[in-house]
Amino acid sequence: MFYRFMKATLGTILRVFYQPWIRGAENIPGSGPAILASNHLAVIDSFFLPLMISREVVFLGKQDYFTGRGLKGRFVAAFMRGVGTIPVDRSGGKASEAALHTGLRRLRQGGLFGIYPEGTRSPDGRLYRGKTGVARLALESGAPVIPVAMIDTNVAQPIGKRIPKLHRIGIVVGQPLDFSRYRGLENDRFVLRAITDEIMYELMRLSGQEYVDIYAATMKTRLAAAKKEPGKKQDAVAAAAAAAPVGAPGGRPVPEVTVPVPADGELGAEAGTTPEPGATAPAERPAAQDSTDARLSTGPDVPAGAP
Repeated sequence: MFYRFMKATLGTILRVFYQPWIRGAENIPGSGPAILASNHLAVIDSFFLPLMISREVVFLGKQDYFTGRGLKGRFVAAFMRGVGTIPVDRSGGKASEAALHTGLRRLRQGGLFGIYPEGTRSPDGRLYRGKTGVARLALESGAPVIPVAMIDTNVAQPIGKRIPKLHRIGIVVGQPLDFSRYRGLENDRFVLRAITDEIMYELMRLSGQEYVDIYAATMKTRLAAAKKEPGKKQDAVAAAAAAAPVGAPGGRPVPEVTVPVPADGELGAEAGTTPEPGATAPAERPAAQDSTDARLSTGPDVPAGAP
């Protein structure tokens, strides 16, 4: 009830002021379980993506969203609870496992479940290495993974900005990824890493983001340390960011991509609705040049099941 109320009220306000657009909405099934794997640029990702999807979707959200103080903190906490967001302790271990099991139950009930494979917001607008919890969910549930790229939410709401400024928000939904051929291998860390890298590659293609092959949380730690270095803070931060390894997930060739923009006449429409007349699609980007299967024997050793 609260979910529908928030979409009808807050959703109307956001549509009027931010004019969000969505492309590839037809890739989200009208029924049945599916995992929406999204890049994570800003807090408002969790507002705009549910707004633009006709079906109810439940996301994982960090524990801090539920313990905020002040007017903004109470509003965010109420919104997150109202739309069914599942709080997750990002320190890992049993707390993270419990959150993933909650998501697994929702998928087994035939619902949509959203997850941010990066595990936290990007500190600089780039796409970071995905954690393998999304791969475990896909294998244990048998649900397809649908990559979703949020566009320009970090422009509307840079890190540290409480109230987002007016800026048009975009969503690009990719084609479903089927990993059923690996069913039963959810405890194989090489399979989990290869699947996660394939998902992140698709997010890279859809979003046009530069890919950084370390975890976003690691970069945040490095940036925080750089700010404490003597001398010019900006130079130290820039050096830390520049030192991060860039490329493409799993060592794939780096595709030529650009950040998507709305096509002429392209307007916002909830997933499952008919596109606006006159909407045109942009030129297609290069397809992935190799498969998950070819990289299973070379995947790095990573903890399985990290959210």
